[in-house]
Amino acid sequence: MMLYKFKKLLSLCLIMPSLAMAEDTLSSGDTAWMLTATALVLLMTIPGLSLFYAGMVRSKNVLSVLMQCFAITGLMSIIWVVYGYSLAFSDGGSVNNWIGGLDNFMLLNLTVDSMSGSIPETVFMTFQMTFFIITPALIVGAFAERMKFSAILWFMTVWGTIVYLPICHWVWGGGWLSQMSPAPLDFAGGTVVHINAAVAGLVASIMVGKRKGYKRIVMPPHNLTLTLIGAALLWVGWFGFNAGSELAADGAAGMAMAVTQIAAAAAALTWMFVEWIKHGKPSVLGIASGAVGGLVAITPASGSVGPTGALAIGFAAGLGCYWAATSLKNKFKYDDSLDVFGVHGIGGIIGALLTGVFVSASLGGVGFGEGVTMGSQVWSQFLSVLVTIVWSGVLSYVILKVIDLTLGLRVSEEDEVEGLDISSHDERGYSL
Repeated sequence: MMLYKFKKLLSLCLIMPSLAMAEDTLSSGDTAWMLTATALVLLMTIPGLSLFYAGMVRSKNVLSVLMQCFAITGLMSIIWVVYGYSLAFSDGGSVNNWIGGLDNFMLLNLTVDSMSGSIPETVFMTFQMTFFIITPALIVGAFAERMKFSAILWFMTVWGTIVYLPICHWVWGGGWLSQMSPAPLDFAGGTVVHINAAVAGLVASIMVGKRKGYKRIVMPPHNLTLTLIGAALLWVGWFGFNAGSELAADGAAGMAMAVTQIAAAAAALTWMFVEWIKHGKPSVLGIASGAVGGLVAITPASGSVGPTGALAIGFAAGLGCYWAATSLKNKFKYDDSLDVFGVHGIGGIIGALLTGVFVSASLGGVGFGEGVTMGSQVWSQFLSVLVTIVWSGVLSYVILKVIDLTLGLRVSEEDEVEGLDISSHDERGYSL
């Protein structure tokens, strides 16, 4: 009897340490998926977004857009390493509800053995870095063909610091939005990424002013082949964006991938058919824009809804983004060059609000939390959208105003007419 008790005690002593460490045990499957997802999200910016935007501008500005996206990729990576990751995801002490601290300044606390759940913290850090890269890069499309390169770099630096990092902390870093009851659902960045960037882009497009000759001369996309290739790369990369946000290789990641595909397809076809009915012919630019709108809309919902919700969200995004990129923009006469607000802003708002509806288990979603009703969840979604619009809109205006008063925002009329490829970079995208 004593021998049996001794053996049982010994076995417990051997098991308990492994149980205590289980939460931080490395999962090779999760890690492999997250390494892949991180690469996919980086692919969304370079080359995906870069080509998507580059094909839509005039040939004299193709390199300028590519350069802006490439430079932003480098700039935001360094900012993220120095203080961005720390402010977004570290404990902020007494101001934790608003911004993180500097515990991870220069990533000094990251080691080979640092863990974030079942994956290395280095992988989590780099995955989140790719979100910090693509968000300001999205803004570029709103003021394409007319903003100074130096002003762009200053704007992205300050905007990323005082606009993106706080919102990221509020939603994903344990900040005050995530502590609401019920907390707004933003699985992969409807507010943090898309609405945030789109509002900044709208403000910037208005403050910089319209392109010379806007609405007086035709400004068609110069190479829709590049745009469609870019849209295709965005579509593929978005699986890393949405399914990767589960931070694990599991059933939730699988569902996120499935609903991403469904919503993108539904929105692409919706835009295509609406355009076909209205204008007699479906366009390549239309179907590509519709797909991106659907991808944007499903982003906040991808961890919460099922296939039925994805179909509905995709359909709504196709209709809403088409209306915003045509009727809304024409009505208010702002020059959002590549429809950043129309696609990412309206698509993000549609997705964020409908997440509160289609999370319902009766509609195929994961279900509401205990004591949560559809009305309370939709209200929480609405508040998070409103907060993002106000925060990004007001601060973007202030940042741009300061830059305009110091460096100036816009290139000269001569440089704009010549094209930014030559005037800003002394290069041509195509040989004569």
